Amino acid sequence: MQSLAVPPGPVMVDVQGMQLTLGEKERLRHPLVGAVILFARNYESPEQLSALTRDIHEARNAPLLIAVDHEGGRVQRFKTNGFTHLPGMRELGQYWEQNPQQAIRTATELAYVMAAELRACGVDFTFAPVLDLDYGVSQVIGSRSFHRDPKVVATLARAIIQGLSLAGMAACGKHFPGHGFVEADSHLAIPVDERTLDEIMNEDALPYQWLGDMVLPAVMPAHVIYPRVDHSPAGFSRKWIQDILRRQLAYNGVVFSDDLTMEGASVAGDIVARAQAALKAGCDMVLVCNRPDLADTLLDRLEFTITSQSIERIQRLMPSTPFMNWEALQLNKRYQDARAFRHKIVSE
Repeated sequence: MQSLAVPPGPVMVDVQGMQLTLGEKERLRHPLVGAVILFARNYESPEQLSALTRDIHEARNAPLLIAVDHEGGRVQRFKTNGFTHLPGMRELGQYWEQNPQQAIRTATELAYVMAAELRACGVDFTFAPVLDLDYGVSQVIGSRSFHRDPKVVATLARAIIQGLSLAGMAACGKHFPGHGFVEADSHLAIPVDERTLDEIMNEDALPYQWLGDMVLPAVMPAHVIYPRVDHSPAGFSRKWIQDILRRQLAYNGVVFSDDLTMEGASVAGDIVARAQAALKAGCDMVLVCNRPDLADTLLDRLEFTITSQSIERIQRLMPSTPFMNWEALQLNKRYQDARAFRHKIVSE
């Protein structure tokens, strides 16, 4: 029996395998859950993935948002059994230096391929594109970044966002205000960026200012501390989210926390304290990945009522129109033509 229709909650959780367990179905019905994030472990084939996403969507009468980290390059969860292995964004930036207009077209085409393949399997949303600048120091960002120049980053990101939207998929810019200047990996450490607010706003934050929520419907802050601005990481900072992103940049899209199980989030305390800090700072939704025990702890102990404004923002990320299935996609000429653009920058 399906649960009653309830609005999305503020917590994104994951699932462990290629099929839902009874315990996972129960977790997905919790009113604090609003979305599910998938990983490589959840994928075997387009047919299996389609069945999994169908079960997740059917867990509630108001379907949960299904998301994935699917950027291309080394951060692409599904790469085999039919999925196109897409290039890293740095390769698009390098192509832009040779032929800017053709690079823009290629970015749009490749993003369409990305979104079309995901949507054909029932995935609603991807955490892409990366808007961090490539300073050549961050190993965790590295080839995930388009370019050092914020103008190039914003231009190619807009092309990626357009390609995603052509398949009915929303985009998420990350990691606000910028993760590219610090060497430390926030999965494993607590990065600190000592630059001034003006230095950050005049470089790293420019793509967010130029794109805005009408183009970029979601943003993910960095687990980075900018002590000359605030002593909390950006994702736990009212200064960054409320004062700068929401007010100064007039941003009205969804704000996701980065994964609260990462080391960069540990400064806020246990999993409940981390979620409360992120939500209090202004995040609409918090992510708890790869730790179902912590997800259950959070769902059991978190006391938080999501606002109607956050609910509306999250619901806007859901695709508004149906999409073709995997078999139909393989026969679609538009998809085939877009897929051919991969060869412009990637040699077999």
